[in-house]
Amino acid sequence: CLLTQILTGLFLAMHYTADTSLAFTSISHISRDVQYGWLIRNTHANGASMFFICLYLHIGRGVYYGSYLYKETWNTGIIMLFLTMATAFVGYVLP
Repeated sequence: CLLTQILTGLFLAMHYTADTSLAFTSISHISRDVQYGWLIRNTHANGASMFFICLYLHIGRGVYYGSYLYKETWNTGIIMLFLTMATAFVGYVLP
């Protein structure tokens, strides 16, 4: 999941323009002019959802098996979850 996100994100970043007046045009360019650009966009979007589903399943497994009793390990995992959510927010909502 994570490797797919990194690779598709790099391919999308090669063609994306962060300028507010050109951002929509660059997305349109990726979808229409870049070879398989529509597939890269969809893979990146659906891969993000799959990545978070995998994270939530992993947390659910930890809750089921009582891993929350290991305070230091559990808190480290929760911090990593919050950092992942913050990264997703910065990468999706803010641009």
